[in-house]
Formats: sequence, structure tokens, C-alpha cells
Amino acid sequence: MTTALTAESTAERTRPVYKVTGPRVLRAEWAKLWSLRSTWITLGLSLVILVGFGLIFAGTYSSGGDGRGPGSDARDGIAIALGGINFAQLALGVLGVLVMAGEYSTGMIRSTLAAVPTRLPVLWSKIASYGAVAFLLTVVGVFVSFFATQGVLHGTDVVLGVSSSGVLRSLLGAGAYLALVGVLGVALGALVRSVAGGIGALVAVLMLLPLFTGLLSTSLKDDISPYLPSNAGGSMFALHQASNTLSPGAGLAVLVGWVAVAVAGAVWRLKRSDA
Repeated sequence: MTTALTAESTAERTRPVYKVTGPRVLRAEWAKLWSLRSTWITLGLSLVILVGFGLIFAGTYSSGGDGRGPGSDARDGIAIALGGINFAQLALGVLGVLVMAGEYSTGMIRSTLAAVPTRLPVLWSKIASYGAVAFLLTVVGVFVSFFATQGVLHGTDVVLGVSSSGVLRSLLGAGAYLALVGVLGVALGALVRSVAGGIGALVAVLMLLPLFTGLLSTSLKDDISPYLPSNAGGSMFALHQASNTLSPGAGLAVLVGWVAVAVAGAVWRLKRSDA
């Protein structure tokens, strides 16, 4: 009996002690991200949307804008190549909500926070892992869409090359915008802690706010509209800036500000409320 207890005590002393560190939390969140079927489906759907809608816009483009298709009124090849970005942003934002709020709906968040009692590394790791994936994937998607659509537009008045002025900035800006929308989804999921509520908040911020702003007087609309998340983000990848829109750099700063506010709210909720 004494020998058995001694062997057990020795085993306990030699057992490695694992500390909770940032890299380990990040690896855990990375593994969880790719273990979800919804991750593969939604990311694949985002690529299909980006490329598919771009090709639809390119195929329906006609010089002069005769209104025969969704791409007929486009002003440049970038607007055509990124014709699906409004739909792709919803897919990526919804997946961001699921990345965080999905754990609350299943109850898995209790185990996660028990393993990481300081809590905030979980949020940072989810933001970092999903934000990086969203950026890399959407940059690939927008470049594929660009080259595919410019091939369809060959010989038209809006065809562009990747070396054309502003093109590279627009394509990278589109990837950054979609990645920030994904991070916004993660933050809203942590703040609301409900998949349905997080998706509703995301749709309200990206789509309903511009609609409500359109009901205001012209002066108020012109003052407020450029600073809405979707409009500020749109200036990041627009090839030609309209008179009432922000510059690409200012648009990036405004969108980052919106995301930072959402992340700050998520931090507050995560620290102050139990799972």
C-alpha cells in the first residue's frame, strides 16, 4: 500500500504543469475555429459570393449604363469586381458572431472560461485568429474576382490592370474592410451573447443605419452618412471618391473606431458578467 502511494505521489510530482499562456490560448481557439463545419461552409460561401457576383456584374456591364443588368451602371472595374462585397460582408460578419456567441448558446463558454480564468485572452485569441483568416481569405477572393472580371471586361471602357492607379489599394482595402467586419461580428457576439441578437445587431449596424439615415434631411444625411460603418468602409476600397465620402485613410480610421467601441463593450461584458 505504501509503495503504491509513493508511486502515485512521484507521478504527480513528475507530471508537467501547463500554464495558461497567450500562445496556448491562441492555439486552442485556432483549433476550435477550424473544427466547426460552419467555418468551412461560410468561408467557402464568401469566396463564391465575391467571385460569382463579380462575374455577374462583369457579364451584365454595358458601356453607357443602359440599365440592363446589375453591372450596367458601374463606373470602373473595381466596382464591378467587388460587386458582391455587400453580401460577403454579411456572411463573414455572421460567422464572426457564431465564433463567439456560439459558445454561449452551447454552454461551452463555461469550460473555456474555467480553463482561462482571466477571460480576456479568449477574446483576443478569437479576434486574432478569425481576423487573420478573414483577411487572408478575402484578399485572395478579391484578387481572384478582379482578374476574372477584368478578363470578361476586356475591350470595354472600364477594364483595369493591377498596376493601374489605386487598384492595389482598393483590393487590399476591401480585404481589410471584410476582416474588420468579421472582428465586429466577434465583438458583437461577445457583447450580446446571443447568436440571433448578435446577427440582428450586425445587420442593424451595417444595413439599417444607412437606411434610417436616408430618411433625414439632406444636410443631416450628408453630415452623418460618411461616418457610418458601411459607408466609411466603402471609402476604403472605392477607386474614385465621391465628394461627400471620406478618404480611404479616414474611412479606415472611422471603421476601426466603430470596431474598437464594440470590442471595448465586449471586454466590459466579459469582465463584469458571468457566463
